[in-house]
Amino acid sequence: MATKTKIEDIYTLLEEVKDPEIPVLSVRDLGILRDVSISESGKVTVVITPTYSGCPAMDTIEKDVNEKIQSEGLEVEVITKIAPAWTTDWMTEEGRQKLEEYGIAPPAETTADKGSLFGQSKIVRCPRCKSEETSVISHFGSTACKAMYKCGNCLETFDYFKCI
Repeated sequence: MATKTKIEDIYTLLEEVKDPEIPVLSVRDLGILRDVSISESGKVTVVITPTYSGCPAMDTIEKDVNEKIQSEGLEVEVITKIAPAWTTDWMTEEGRQKLEEYGIAPPAETTADKGSLFGQSKIVRCPRCKSEETSVISHFGSTACKAMYKCGNCLETFDYFKCI
């Protein structure tokens, strides 16, 4: 039977598997790595959840997880589960910091923003100059999970990782 140490070793190994769209984030940082188990025979099972059901990066992530575990001489099965649905609440604090250092504003809250339905603007801190004098340019950014903002202080545009 697997020990906690062995499972933690797999989690540590999977820190090396990066999100292909945001390569500074590991699958663990992003919160899509949901579970790891090891059977008595030594087979590793990894459960991942996409950031949204149509995420095009999931095939690449599944392949990368398989390759990383197999590179250690281990048998692996990757299971994709869409329920419960992924949420930005699952992102690690370290992942949020990495996003900001990379130039993407991390989710500002722990719930989805419905303010735009009522004409309200979200306060999003600029990842470059840290100003809160920002405005939304578009609710649709470079990927489905991002919006485009502009800083009124440094005048730079930047992606904001939407709360989901």
